[in-house]
Amino acid sequence: MTTATIARLALCITALPLATSTFAFAQNAERQFKSVTQNGNTLEIATADGRYLIKPYSSAIVETTFIPNGEQLDPASHAVILAPVQAPASFKDDGARITYATDGIAVTIERKPFRIAYTYKGKPLVAEKRGFGRVDGMDTIEFGLDDGEALYGGGARALGMNRRGNRLRLYNKADYGYAERSELLNFTIPVALSSKKYAIHFDNPQVGWLDFDSRKDGTLRYEVIGGRKTYQVVAGDTWDAVMTGYTDLTGRQPLPPRWAFGNFASRFGYKTEAETRAIVDKFAQEKIPLDAVVLDLYWFGKTVQGTMGNMDWDRDTFPHAEKMMADFKAKGVKTVVITEPFVLTTSKRWQEAVDKKVLALDGAGKPATYDFYFGNTGLIDLYKKEGRDWWWNIYRDLKKGGVTGWWGDLGEPELHPSNLVHGTGTADQVHNVYGHDWARLIAEGYQREFPAERPFILMRAGYSGSQRFGMIPWSGDVSRSWGGLQSQMEISLQMGMQGLAYMHSDLGGFAGAVLDDELYVRWLQYGVFQPIFRPHAQEAVASEPVLRSERTKVLAREAVWLRYAMLPYNYTIAFDNQQTGMPLMRPLMFVETDPAQPIERSSTYLWGPDFLVTPIVKPGATRAEVYFPTTGSVWFDFHTGQAHKGGILETVRPVDANIPVYVRAGAFVPMAKVVQTTRDYTGRQIDLHYYHDASVKTSSGKLYDDDGETAGAFAAGKYEIVRFTSKLGEADGKGRLEIGFATETGKAMTAVPRGFSLKVHNVAAKPRAVTVDGRAVRFVFNAQQHLLEVPVAAKASQAAQVVVTL
Repeated sequence: MTTATIARLALCITALPLATSTFAFAQNAERQFKSVTQNGNTLEIATADGRYLIKPYSSAIVETTFIPNGEQLDPASHAVILAPVQAPASFKDDGARITYATDGIAVTIERKPFRIAYTYKGKPLVAEKRGFGRVDGMDTIEFGLDDGEALYGGGARALGMNRRGNRLRLYNKADYGYAERSELLNFTIPVALSSKKYAIHFDNPQVGWLDFDSRKDGTLRYEVIGGRKTYQVVAGDTWDAVMTGYTDLTGRQPLPPRWAFGNFASRFGYKTEAETRAIVDKFAQEKIPLDAVVLDLYWFGKTVQGTMGNMDWDRDTFPHAEKMMADFKAKGVKTVVITEPFVLTTSKRWQEAVDKKVLALDGAGKPATYDFYFGNTGLIDLYKKEGRDWWWNIYRDLKKGGVTGWWGDLGEPELHPSNLVHGTGTADQVHNVYGHDWARLIAEGYQREFPAERPFILMRAGYSGSQRFGMIPWSGDVSRSWGGLQSQMEISLQMGMQGLAYMHSDLGGFAGAVLDDELYVRWLQYGVFQPIFRPHAQEAVASEPVLRSERTKVLAREAVWLRYAMLPYNYTIAFDNQQTGMPLMRPLMFVETDPAQPIERSSTYLWGPDFLVTPIVKPGATRAEVYFPTTGSVWFDFHTGQAHKGGILETVRPVDANIPVYVRAGAFVPMAKVVQTTRDYTGRQIDLHYYHDASVKTSSGKLYDDDGETAGAFAAGKYEIVRFTSKLGEADGKGRLEIGFATETGKAMTAVPRGFSLKVHNVAAKPRAVTVDGRAVRFVFNAQQHLLEVPVAAKASQAAQVVVTL
């Protein structure tokens, strides 16, 4: 038998039932089993060269740690916050094999040759191919992969949805002006997700590599310079369960302030107070809604180079900054300012930073300095108390002066020499977690000093679990090109699967003086259905719609209006993300169960549970391919109402005014009247769209609402949820559609009167009758649009029953 044949047979073994599988991959031949003991919820396996600690976090999550002889357990994790529970776990030892199993996930350890493998509800997940080892100066571990198994994860990259076949560097780094492909970006996350519905999170932030079978030998390989040797396996029956498990483990995104779902005015950058005031006024004049203005580097210096680290208003150019921000706030517009972790030797704060021991050090114990684009610099050391306290005090004072949101730029860090010494280790040991701990600094500062307020933290770099600090990540300095637009869906979808559900792009593209109105409009139309709507670019070509050509302005305004109309829906799916970890943007494989269908594409995706979106990413496009998922389902064109059957790949014809967007049959979509700023949003009168179809017998949906600003509003009981249900049947030989409303009011919430204009789509003919709570009501039926409109009068703790006799 040839070596290749043996390898193929070995791969096949992993798909056999556990009872007949001998597990495909032996570990290091030198690793000999010695003993097994149980210490509470932890199984300890002693080997000749160290010991394994195996403990379940739940019935779907298990952690494995290897401690080589001569080393101590490092219990600290930057990513994991879930406390292991006393999940009922059975222990079985038949002399050849040990099984430690919950009612979901099970770990099997074979004594000779030593092997570790994982199953979920009896189905094989993954097995260690070789145990932990040391190769070429790197700690390594390998896992075996099945033929055809797809892999996702590894952070923010543009490689194609299935990333198997790539070797991924784990070193957060900007890729200026990237387009349709980028192998390394600002977020490198050590997690691999499998099409078999499991995830392996390698719980170590130090720099290294994550090899997704680049050698084509069926191997997932993790390599790191040092540190803890711990990983967690997360499994689930569905992708929803995997997302819930992974965010149980690493933390959930708190609900952002409602204004974060509005429109931003942003560019590189506004140079004066007068210019900033003028742009905010221009949005109001053009009736384009606006919720925030973002100030780039010029707020603290007249030049890009030489001033970084000032972190205080330049009073020559912003003489009345506090008054300006107060005036903006009165108009419903928040102020967001950029900050960076670098303090230049030419900045006003350099000597202060040196004196207060704020900076990372060189090998001689002095503040390390080095040159990069912005000047000669030091780096704030987040890993010692002096650095954290100094930096937070600056944020606190700026906030008290009127700043509402924070933009953390260059936080990879942009340039981070390996010889820098931080309070807890070397640069390479903390590099990948620097942006994560920067977001932590701000989030924890708010919890201490502004506990009632939700922070807004826009960050360019982070790590596993950064979402729990409220981090809003963006995809870096993408080129202003069609290639730049083409990569954005994949980046956001992948990051959502890795917990960071608010990944978004500089709408219109950032890098390059490209004036392409079609590109700009298509990017903004896509932006309606991505987590944050923030046009931003270098100033050579305006990023703000109010400064574009008239036709472009009109199309951009319509995109912004739609974004604001969707506030109730978007806020509700953001609440779902907070509760379950389900991302806002979701790949088709989350709902498509047929493995033969083209689920690896990112060109069409789900926005929440109900929308199907296909951005237009090529110039002059006259056709677009849309895959409608789930055979037997029905999807309605959001703009025309045309029905499309699920399980089919169709070619559609785009129009200038919008991108192809579809709504699932049975969906409830709450929408609002457009307001100039979310400050004016009340949620007291909602247009509730229901997409009726004979194929949907029952359905449900909801609207989540709170004050839009209080931190922890749901946990504190300061919320309302209106739940919607539909039931289609017959009564007295006639078709009968029932739509129900029921309100859940939090214990600390005063119920508000809430009315609805119910809009039922795809009604074939004028109904015979419509009642609300048993009383006949006037309704409007549009025969051409097949649209029925029914008023549901406003009342506190809304509860109503609408019956439509078809």
